[in-house]
Amino acid sequence: MNKRRQTIKYLAADFLTATVAWFLLNLIRYSEVAQYEGFDSVGEYILSHQVVVGQVLIPLYWLILYYFSGYYNRLFGKLRIDEFFNTFVTVVIGATFIFFTVILNDLPESFGIYYTIYFSYGGIQFVLTYVCRSLTTGHAARKIARCEWAVNVLIIGVGGQAAKIRRELPRVGYRIIGFVKEDGRTDSEVVGTDEIVGCVDDLPLLMETMPVDELIIAPEKVHDGKNIRLLYSLYHYKRPIKIWAEKDNPFYMADVKTIHDIPLIEVTANNFSEAGKNIKYALDKIVSALVLILLSPLYACIAVGVKRSSKGPVFFKQERIGYMGRPFTIYKFRSMYADATGRGALLTEKNDPRVTPFGRFLRKYRLDEIPQFWNILKGDMSLVGPRPEQRYYIDQIVRKAPYYYLLHNVRPGITSWGMVKYGYADTIDKMIERLQYDMMYYKNMSLTLDITILIYTIKIVFTGKGV
Repeated sequence: MNKRRQTIKYLAADFLTATVAWFLLNLIRYSEVAQYEGFDSVGEYILSHQVVVGQVLIPLYWLILYYFSGYYNRLFGKLRIDEFFNTFVTVVIGATFIFFTVILNDLPESFGIYYTIYFSYGGIQFVLTYVCRSLTTGHAARKIARCEWAVNVLIIGVGGQAAKIRRELPRVGYRIIGFVKEDGRTDSEVVGTDEIVGCVDDLPLLMETMPVDELIIAPEKVHDGKNIRLLYSLYHYKRPIKIWAEKDNPFYMADVKTIHDIPLIEVTANNFSEAGKNIKYALDKIVSALVLILLSPLYACIAVGVKRSSKGPVFFKQERIGYMGRPFTIYKFRSMYADATGRGALLTEKNDPRVTPFGRFLRKYRLDEIPQFWNILKGDMSLVGPRPEQRYYIDQIVRKAPYYYLLHNVRPGITSWGMVKYGYADTIDKMIERLQYDMMYYKNMSLTLDITILIYTIKIVFTGKGV
């Protein structure tokens, strides 16, 4: 499937319908309002400065609003009822905003004309937008039903589970482009061994040379540690990943999505709404940019304090594992003596002698963390999300809690539900206990929960309960 082409179709349709709706609104405004304000003809009004500027800016405004509604996030497999309500709610919000910012500037002969203009514009905008979207979505659905369009799937596994997937999956818009053997000793139960394109060791080359849209793991032994490590290695391909769902699956905390009676756990998805994802991402960028600018004097003061407290650099840098399992460099104000990390990966303890006196003050008020707003601006992190860990500790955590890998489906954060409700953890067992709070966050992600966590964090900062 050509996702870029489908995106362009939706964008073009939404831009065109917004343009037409605004033009028709101005015909209504002329007949109800503008002709009494000195315009001699409809042509003169349509070509007036205010209307022409609106003809350019209003459609762009709608595209931005539709982006934040999350409509463009999922291009295929849209449910018609979801499409209807998404369009309806977005149009109501968008039309209401335009009414109060633009239409109320008009001076009609009677108050009732406002109602005529508002409901006319909202109705026109909704009908035109939904009809064009429905036609575009319907065309895609027909292409999928005729197998002209399909999601290209590479299946890892060649046993009985893979055989069942092979029988059922192609009937629901998926095209299996090959099977990958888990190892050279696995017996194949897949009809047509010519469909086996390689083994796990060949995945880097296969992902580069084959048009893979999704990955499905169908192992015979779900609990095998090799499969957990395999799953982790697939994250960097930036493709949706599903795994066969069995009772007591180690990834039980993820949602099981049944596709034509095939139970699959979509391990690269969560319950956060598409609109919420887009709004959260935009707010992360805006807030981090403002903080970096407005708190620049505080950054300078802390930098001087760090330099005067002990010898060494101002910033502490360390590799952490973030979104989709990608490593990144995290930044903090140095709170330990310069040679404190020379002994390898060690968790911070209470009253840790490696922490400088000034560093203890920074940790108490969480001020050592504020350079991470730069990580947010770069896209490595978010304001709220599970705290990123070092690979060394992740390897130990997943031995007891393999579902930890689910947290890599979201960007790590400066603050988290685990840090707010549990705090710092100085042992692996305590990290696993704190993990339960982060999994609760993962399962219930929302903008409201993010705001709640931020409020708790601000309280911790101002009360000095960071340690």
